[in-house]
Amino acid sequence: MSDKDIHAWIKETIDSNDVVLFMKGNARFPQCGFSATATKILQHLGVPFKDVNVLDDQGIREGIKSFSNWPTIPQLYVKGEFVGGCDIMREMFEAGELHDLICEKGIAHQHHHG
Repeated sequence: MSDKDIHAWIKETIDSNDVVLFMKGNARFPQCGFSATATKILQHLGVPFKDVNVLDDQGIREGIKSFSNWPTIPQLYVKGEFVGGCDIMREMFEAGELHDLICEKGIAHQHHHG
């Protein structure tokens, strides 16, 4: 696929799923620590998400970086908007901002209080 095709596929994916995590590996078997952390955060919030394994496709792995203009994986998209990578997710999660964002965007989730 060309860059243009890859960007179109990425856009289609984030437009058709409320929450998308571009990661190394998948939600069941993350292939790097940062992707594992990102997955854990979303699972803790009880947010269903689409996991895209960038290791499956070199084009997507490079394409997502140019698409978001962000150099690292994982990358989180909520309602088609780029939120950030692992560090940003962790900071937002700890501040309660990630949960607020999920609520603001009206995404159904099973938040475990306590």
